[in-house]
Amino acid sequence: MKQYACVMSLVAGVVCVSAIGCTPQTIDPQQQVLQEKDCANCVLQGAELSQKDLKSAQLNGADLSQANLEQTDLSGAFLDSANLSESNLSQANLTGAGLSSANLSNANLQAANLQGAYLRNADLSGADLTNANLENADLSGTNLDQATLDGANLQGAILPDGSVQN
Repeated sequence: MKQYACVMSLVAGVVCVSAIGCTPQTIDPQQQVLQEKDCANCVLQGAELSQKDLKSAQLNGADLSQANLEQTDLSGAFLDSANLSESNLSQANLTGAGLSSANLSNANLQAANLQGAYLRNADLSGADLTNANLENADLSGTNLDQATLDGANLQGAILPDGSVQN
């Protein structure tokens, strides 16, 4: 990804509005997300991010399809409209994460902690949520077609039809 480093930039990796005073700089999105935890709309397809600390990371709209996020701490992360299709999120901590309109189709979420996560209008079709913790998660409007929920904790979760699981 080619971005520009500006003389007056406040945050590394900011894209310049003007080319005056700027020099081209190549920034690796995987390093950017690990160092700054800010990589909205980044392309991280197939990235190796297992067992990393991405707590409260800004990843809205990022392409994390086929990424390995096994046992990664994504608690409080912002992943709205992110593409996590076919990603490995087994045993990941997604407590309180924002995943509204995210694509999690065919993702591996076995034993993932999604307690209190916001999954409104997310696509979880074909996802494996075996033994996942979805306690108090908001699944309003979520697509769960052919998702595996064996052993999943749905206590207090708002289900796709708007009802609350007791």
